[in-house]
Amino acid sequence: MPAEIKNNTVPRALVTGAAGGLGREVAVQLAARGCAVAITDINADGIAETARLVSAQGGDVEEIVGDFTLEGAPETAVQKVVERWGGIDILVNNAGYGVIEPFLDSTYKSWTRTLTLNVTALAMACKAAGRVMRDQRSGRIVNITSPGSRMALPDYTAYTASKAGVDSITRAAAVALAPYGVLVNSLAPGMMDTEMQRSTEADLARVNGRNDLQAFLDERTRRIPLGRRAEISEVAEAVVWLALDAPKYMTAERLNMSGGLDKD
Repeated sequence: MPAEIKNNTVPRALVTGAAGGLGREVAVQLAARGCAVAITDINADGIAETARLVSAQGGDVEEIVGDFTLEGAPETAVQKVVERWGGIDILVNNAGYGVIEPFLDSTYKSWTRTLTLNVTALAMACKAAGRVMRDQRSGRIVNITSPGSRMALPDYTAYTASKAGVDSITRAAAVALAPYGVLVNSLAPGMMDTEMQRSTEADLARVNGRNDLQAFLDERTRRIPLGRRAEISEVAEAVVWLALDAPKYMTAERLNMSGGLDKD
């Protein structure tokens, strides 16, 4: 348990985009570390399954089904955590959206949805949780970014632009909340086996005229210096480390976990 929240017997966490993939694994690992975990997503069935897995770890769980692209939804989710447990110690902004779309064929609709969920909703969640953490004078926020935020990817520009926004928000929120002892950091995971990653790469292969999907995937994997894709569990371990174990002097940092693909 972080030293700055040691007076709380149970750290209180909110994980967005928790219906599956990385968000689900983060929620389960936080519960295994003794946290009470609120989980939110638009997918009600996925949230119910995540709640079952969190409960199996002995964790207290709050299910919040909702669309974070709607105005006020992030603030409502944070408020539900506060009403349930009296405060919030950890926010993991994992919810995300992306679509493969060649830049010259990109649409207003896809840009709007991507930026609304990945940037605006994340900023509002940081704001809402940050206000509670400011008053508590403690808390940790972990934002999920991407190596793509620093790459030129013309078939995925809305997504990479949104993640550059996440990087910027992380730095700004970290500075705004630093006087109150609140830490804000981000994690940039590389390629891993999630539903979103699989869908993205299948679409990427299609727009590039690659009919042999497995050969395309293998080619992309060979670009990773470690020679393999990340396991969801090990990426979640890094998120949990930032949320619970990282030093109290670490804030405004971007932690790369891409097997050497993204280099500082």
